[in-house]
Amino acid sequence: MPHIVAMDVLDVRFPTSRELDGSDAMNPDPDYSAAYVVLHADEGPDGYGFAFTIGRGNDVQAAAIRALEGHVVGLPVPEDAAALASLSQQLVGDSQLRWLGPEKGVAHMAVGAVVNAAWDLAARRADKPVWQFLSDMTPEEIVGLVDFRYLTDAITPDEAYEIVNNAQKGKAERAQEIIANGYRAYTTSPGWLGYSDDKLVRLSKQAVADGFDMIKLKVGGDLDDDIRRMRLAREAVGDDVRIAVDANQRWDVAVAVDWMTALAPFNPYWIEEPTSPDDILGHAAIAKQIAPIKVATGEHVQNRVVFKQMLQANALEVLQLDAARVGGVNENVAILLLAAKFGVPVCPHAGGVGLCELVRHLSMFDYVAVSGTQQDRAIEWVDHLHEHFTDPAVVKAGYYLAPRKPGFSARMHDATLRRYRFPDGPEWTGENS
Repeated sequence: MPHIVAMDVLDVRFPTSRELDGSDAMNPDPDYSAAYVVLHADEGPDGYGFAFTIGRGNDVQAAAIRALEGHVVGLPVPEDAAALASLSQQLVGDSQLRWLGPEKGVAHMAVGAVVNAAWDLAARRADKPVWQFLSDMTPEEIVGLVDFRYLTDAITPDEAYEIVNNAQKGKAERAQEIIANGYRAYTTSPGWLGYSDDKLVRLSKQAVADGFDMIKLKVGGDLDDDIRRMRLAREAVGDDVRIAVDANQRWDVAVAVDWMTALAPFNPYWIEEPTSPDDILGHAAIAKQIAPIKVATGEHVQNRVVFKQMLQANALEVLQLDAARVGGVNENVAILLLAAKFGVPVCPHAGGVGLCELVRHLSMFDYVAVSGTQQDRAIEWVDHLHEHFTDPAVVKAGYYLAPRKPGFSARMHDATLRRYRFPDGPEWTGENS
């Protein structure tokens, strides 16, 4: 039986702050970064995963991942649902590290990076992309991936089984549809807060020409600027294209309501992260007062328990899970099941470093084997940094193409790792590569 014999952790950073790519009202100068994990097996392929950060936090994140090495090295390579569930439970259950959360923040993101690398490894050994590897599991195996502790007041294992078992009908046809047609995308590329008005207009028009039927703008810096930018975007794309807006946690509740009231004439589809991601009742109050504008959130929601409460409190109308924020694939399966139980559409957070590559697997699995619908659903698309991955996300005519290569699409090119490794890679030392 093959075993995991070593775990490497690399600090990889991209200087995106130079062009203000990724800039928003709360994060004006991000350097998109990844605390990158490699699980080495003594035979067969290796496994790859990462936690996404935006710069200096990578020091802390990489250290947290290294603290999990003793739980992983020496284990048999996970090959099935039971082994992946066991690994997830073991990593989450380290009581001394769990104390730092519990199940939240840097420690929990570290668990997610290692769990995702294990899924990449298992799917590579199965010669399947993760979305197909997951979808091919039985309902019992899928439900068995989930830790239902703290969830049973909202969804029980029996209810989860019923959801997944009901999705068996038509599953093969939906998988073929995904391969043939892909999954709808929306784009944030026109909307970074640091972009000029001319660049906003040019990229908004280009997005429509490229087949997108929704774009997203960052807001929350200055109300007059946001009104002007929304007017320009609406004029650029017309009335039939949805425009979502994203405040990146900038506002108090009353400010959020007033700000969105001012933007309402431009028909925003949703407001994303209007206030603190931990403020469940605040999100609920905003949602009630700004309807029919939707409230979307989730990229900074810390775990399945907070998502549960958000759904119970009617605090979100669009759920935005993140492939690298919570405890990896297993916890995201729990979140997808919660969303299906409450009938709330999932539009995942992407962009960043590799998030587009990962999250497409989760949405495609959800469509094939959980919710069975793409109604009002789309995956975020940000068109940068994909060239650094060996299985990059591809969007054509407004749709993500289904990944066909084995694994979770998390592996970076060796040349990228050499060039952008921090602090000694040539991109950071100024030396020639």
